Amino acid sequence: MEKRGKKKSVSKKEKKVIEDEIFQVEKNGEEKIVREEILSEPKTPSAEQLKKEKKTLIKVVIVLMGFILMFIAFYLVNYYSTHFTVEGVKFEVDKTTLLGVTLYKTTIPGMINDEGNFTAGIYGASKQVYYRIWFRNDPRLLTNVPFDGEIVLLKNIVLNMTDSFNCNGNGIIAIANLQKVYNLIGATMIKDKNATCDEAGRYTFLRISEGNETKITEYNQNGECYEIGINNCEILPATEKFMLELLIKINEEMKK
Repeated sequence: MEKRGKKKSVSKKEKKVIEDEIFQVEKNGEEKIVREEILSEPKTPSAEQLKKEKKTLIKVVIVLMGFILMFIAFYLVNYYSTHFTVEGVKFEVDKTTLLGVTLYKTTIPGMINDEGNFTAGIYGASKQVYYRIWFRNDPRLLTNVPFDGEIVLLKNIVLNMTDSFNCNGNGIIAIANLQKVYNLIGATMIKDKNATCDEAGRYTFLRISEGNETKITEYNQNGECYEIGINNCEILPATEKFMLELLIKINEEMKK
């Protein structure tokens, strides 16, 4: 009987494929099925096949990049359609807080002092927080309200109104929002229908009165007195214009 040589072991590094070959042999008049392992070399892909695979991979990458770019474009369009900045003051369009009403939200970064009161950081505090403020008019359109002057920040504000300016409830909202902004910077606003402009500059004086045009005018030498004229019940646009100028000034002061 012919002696078969020892089978050579196959390592993974040789990258050979082990196949089984089954055949029949006859021994001593009996047929037996014999399984023998045959070593075969793996098939090397052709240059044309590699070229096709490369093209397929490139197409897949292009499609994935297209989806990513579409997602980024959608996100940016959505973000910049609801977020904008007016002279450094950031706003966000808000359609969920008040059902059926579009609001414009901004925040004042400030601090909570040791007494638990909020301040915009102008007069000192200790804990960082953010306070939300809502506008009912698009701040980008408030440029239509003339503002002749410059904002001066003082800790005491006196408000003088020649009329109630109910205006379907807008007067209450306007004064409450204006007072809120002053409170946030640690200032105190009081109403006094008999007060007048203080030439000594001890407080900021705001006079709200009816006029032929909705506009804001600063007067007196020290620049702490303002006339807010209201035409056709436009008290919200007028006071929100003043609030916007306040926020712009607050941002400038906080950066110093």
